[in-house]
Amino acid sequence: MNKFVKSVLALGITSALSLTAVHAATYEVIDKGAVGLVKYSYAQQENNQGQMAISGTGIYNLPVQFQYLDEDDFDAIVRLAEIQHENVHELVDIEDESALRAGNPTGNDLSWVIRFINSLAGSSLYQKFGDIVTMRNLTGNAGDTEDFAVFDQYFPGTTTLTRSTIEYVNGITNDGWIYGNGSAPYVALPFTESNGDQVTHWVRDFTTRAYFSPDAGETIIELKPPTENDDAPENLRFGGESAIFDISESLFAVGYASTSIDQDALDFISDTSGGCADEDVLDDIPYEVCIQRAVGSMYNTEAIKWTISLEGQTTAITLGHLVTPHVEDEREFVNYAQAINNQGVAVGFAHGWWDENETEPSEFESRQLYAVVYKNGEVKDFTEDHSVFFDSRTYDINDAGIAVGHVKTYVNGNLRTKFYHVDTNEFDSGMTMIRPTDFFTGSSSTARAINENGIIVGEGEVETHNDSSSAPRRKHAFMYDIASKTFTDLNDFLTCTSEYTIIEARDINDNNEISASALIKVPRRDSKGELMLNKETGEQLVEDVVRAVTLRPIAGEVEDCSVVEEKVERQGASFGFAGLFTLLVLGFRRTLLKK
Repeated sequence: MNKFVKSVLALGITSALSLTAVHAATYEVIDKGAVGLVKYSYAQQENNQGQMAISGTGIYNLPVQFQYLDEDDFDAIVRLAEIQHENVHELVDIEDESALRAGNPTGNDLSWVIRFINSLAGSSLYQKFGDIVTMRNLTGNAGDTEDFAVFDQYFPGTTTLTRSTIEYVNGITNDGWIYGNGSAPYVALPFTESNGDQVTHWVRDFTTRAYFSPDAGETIIELKPPTENDDAPENLRFGGESAIFDISESLFAVGYASTSIDQDALDFISDTSGGCADEDVLDDIPYEVCIQRAVGSMYNTEAIKWTISLEGQTTAITLGHLVTPHVEDEREFVNYAQAINNQGVAVGFAHGWWDENETEPSEFESRQLYAVVYKNGEVKDFTEDHSVFFDSRTYDINDAGIAVGHVKTYVNGNLRTKFYHVDTNEFDSGMTMIRPTDFFTGSSSTARAINENGIIVGEGEVETHNDSSSAPRRKHAFMYDIASKTFTDLNDFLTCTSEYTIIEARDINDNNEISASALIKVPRRDSKGELMLNKETGEQLVEDVVRAVTLRPIAGEVEDCSVVEEKVERQGASFGFAGLFTLLVLGFRRTLLKK
């Protein structure tokens, strides 16, 4: 019952909410994400022993390798800052050009270097940054969170990690098994072009690969996908893709893996007339770069269930598709497994027909993604009336067989998501999606997890204004008790004086301890992690950040508070919180058509 971050924090915090509420001080907040490595941290899952899996982004002091930048690059960085600094919040023009060119920039100037490098992410000639790290807290105490590397490596001859990987920790079992998926690090590959120019390309071995660790991250065991055949010649091994999204206590693991490679991609790789086998092409780019350009869309992936032994050995089976397409339908049909219980019942989502009664699909039959249950070798969809409810997801299932997720529908003409729970024990007789009342009729909500006590957690919108990409609605985390049919804003469980606003709940263990992400105001730091002061007054600047927290039940009493939050524009990261929302959506995607 451990989860993967299938979506990221939808932060709409530039507007405010006036409210009167009754707060129950029955939960305390334990900040697990106050670490010096990253600006933002978010909770994944906490086991029954209080150990938490945490992810982070916004790495301070990214290790730019200045020796690979030439004078033209530095000129471009200076021009970038000169042109854009008035439009970028918190950044000014280059402060010390000499120090910048010497490879020792100020925090402000380092930000411009990183912006320049990231603007050229599509070129293999520039260093790459992943900026998503895995962390763990094994004591349950604030201040004991530490990062650990999955696939990242040190730069040769140094003790500095490349920070070029995208590494996700998706959960931790009650026995301390950590799991997730991550990319290989980019390494520098010297190359001589046909004109004699010496250049450096940055290449990696794979885009994303499943891993698990039976000792909380000390030992990393990778799971290669079926497409990565070690018996094949090296030039026919392309990395493949795989990910673990959940591991049960019975050591069933689920996720996805590449099971075949698109024939068009194979044809391009072997093509001697413009492909990766063309000597003229390879005169100007390395073979590895040619392959790297092809792998983005070459894999066909399927939902996978692995059975893991206590010694770490694995066997794998595919879980099957929801529908069988027309023989001439060449589209990839996605199916993913997001969670699995100790009985081996898995849930996730898969492509199905828009017309749920379709039995003879055409070559281009209209399709959509629907929540599914994988059980006894079958795959079943339980989303009712596909013309009204669609694009559904299932994110978790407990040992009692109750699964949770969200489904999209139109409410008063606006597309919204609504959380649900469903009893998968009715697999054969017909499963019914139950959609409880959430914050209000037009609120979008998502259920992320359910524990063995039948308590669901997730998040939903608490503001009623018309949302947009520039002004998303603010969200709060919630708890829903199936037995009592009680829906509660998690912030109502905190003391009235709490500094934290709980905006997302990712998991709940069987002690009713909740893994959540919260908003809190802290001293502002630059890209080097150094404190920032107001240049005119010398006062410490502050900003809103997202922190991974545990909500722990305490013996408290109801506090009667009347709170009026004035409408304010919170000063957040250098690009504002609409930018933070975009960063999280893009940065935490995990190949997320697939999520």
